[in-house]
Amino acid sequence: MRLLFAAAFMALAAACSPAAPAAPTAEEIAAESKKLTEYLNAEFEEELAMNPTMLTQMGRKELYDQLGDFSEADFQKQLAWRRESVAGMKAAADPAKLNDDGKISWAMWESELARAEIKASWLRHDFVYGFSGPHTGLPNFLITYHKVDEPQDVDAYVARLKALGPAIDQNTERAKLAAADGVRTPKFGYERTADEARRVITGAPFGPGEDSPLFADIKAKIDALRASGKAEPKHAEQQLAAAQDALLTHVKPAYERLIAWLQADMPNAASGKVGALTLPKGTEWYNAVLELQTTTKMTADEIHDLGLAEVKRIHAEMDKIRIATGFSGDLNAFFGFMRTDKQFYLPNTEEGRATYLATAQGYLDVMYKRLPEYFGRLPKAPLVVKRVEAFREQPGGAAHYYGPTPDGKQPGIFYAHLIDMSAVSLWALESLAYHEGVPGHHMQIAIQNELTDIPVFRTQYGYSAFSEGWGLYSEDLGKTMGGFTEPYNDFGRLNSELWRAVRLVLDTGLHAKGWTEEEAAAWAMANSARPESSIKSEVRRFLMNPAQATTYKIGMIAIQKLRDEARAGLGDKFDWKSFHDTVIGGGSMPLPVLEQRVRAWIATQTKS
Repeated sequence: MRLLFAAAFMALAAACSPAAPAAPTAEEIAAESKKLTEYLNAEFEEELAMNPTMLTQMGRKELYDQLGDFSEADFQKQLAWRRESVAGMKAAADPAKLNDDGKISWAMWESELARAEIKASWLRHDFVYGFSGPHTGLPNFLITYHKVDEPQDVDAYVARLKALGPAIDQNTERAKLAAADGVRTPKFGYERTADEARRVITGAPFGPGEDSPLFADIKAKIDALRASGKAEPKHAEQQLAAAQDALLTHVKPAYERLIAWLQADMPNAASGKVGALTLPKGTEWYNAVLELQTTTKMTADEIHDLGLAEVKRIHAEMDKIRIATGFSGDLNAFFGFMRTDKQFYLPNTEEGRATYLATAQGYLDVMYKRLPEYFGRLPKAPLVVKRVEAFREQPGGAAHYYGPTPDGKQPGIFYAHLIDMSAVSLWALESLAYHEGVPGHHMQIAIQNELTDIPVFRTQYGYSAFSEGWGLYSEDLGKTMGGFTEPYNDFGRLNSELWRAVRLVLDTGLHAKGWTEEEAAAWAMANSARPESSIKSEVRRFLMNPAQATTYKIGMIAIQKLRDEARAGLGDKFDWKSFHDTVIGGGSMPLPVLEQRVRAWIATQTKS
């Protein structure tokens, strides 16, 4: 009787309850998704109005005479704007009526607020100077991205030179505020920044010698404009004089103030044990940056253990190559052979550097021909391979990539540090070319810039776990695509992956387990074939840019797991082109959002 009564009550409740809302129609979904895109595009335009350099990197010339505000107050202003923007999004659109891509845009815009809130909590823990700071980043931005097509573009360049002084001062003020809170980059970061700052203001017009980097750049751009007939000689001379005055009266004093502060505060900077544990609330801060960088909830211990396991697995793969080459010693001896044998290194001459760059281009030329077999969408923007500019070049510095503008006028650039040729082996170059070029960073970032079927912000935002994960994934993919036929180069591929696994151990060792710089370098020497000068440079990079080094392997593993999931679920329906276009065809995104996107694609493929 009791069961019958319960059943009758449930039936009555169901009859009296309001009917479930009807599923949205295809037309409603399309309309709501379009509404969200329009809202987000309008919001992103507001964001761009607060970030002139981002506009320039997109190939646009609005606010072309400005660099932006680099103060703490501006960060808080933009955080308040983002809070309002997310609230406005929730009022403007219904997430239940969005298509799959709309749901991704919604999740990413919401995620950006959560990330900004975390950054705000640790704003003064973010090292301003030390590793790729504004003292070199802003000059390199002007040299690389500020195009001079008309005389007014020179005027805008001069205005930006005048703005460079206040920008450096604002960043120096931020560094001072952090130091007052007990947060300083290690002593070697002070030394590196001071040295790089001096190089920016060395040479004409600051003193004797060759033209300084910025003066040489503006001179070359004015000369090109004059040669094209677009600039009158007298006007060009006046503009060059204005640029010289801006460098002397605005740039030089700000850089001298930066150098003076660095010298004065340097005795307070730590050396020896200098990881996150030496900073106020260092453990909590490191956990926060791990989350920001990896876009996951992985703990330092989990990442450290993953690194140890991956090092062990890759060592076993490398030992197979050692045996295949006929090398008689053990793996550590093979590391020493690969690290020091002269056959693997070019001479430290201009000819050696030119050969290195040409060899990299050769690998890329072959890979370009193979791309259509594995990708449906190909990049339109060109790619160039260049040596890092002298004012920011470091012995053993890591190669890196600068993305193109969406219009393709500014190519993608694969940069290599070649000041010390003993730090750049030939056996590592093939994997490096695939990582920085194609199918790696250039493939992913150029395509992202060229997308037109998603909200514009998704063509410009970047997440290290996604982009660096894709770069490392691309090295392994290069073997699938027919590369690494030479055993030493295949060892280089494994050593590149090994180094990313080593990074998991080193970064967490330095920042969560109290390792010293020397302990980290020694562990890396014992477990990889990377040249010693490069290892030392990398360890310092990890100390000045905590957690970023963990993103490569974590991102790679995430993409490989999604690939394996797709192959297992789709069987014969699995298609490389469709999978890769799905991964990089929606722009960079947090790893959980990427999982959402790929699984939605798998579901669609399963039904087709």
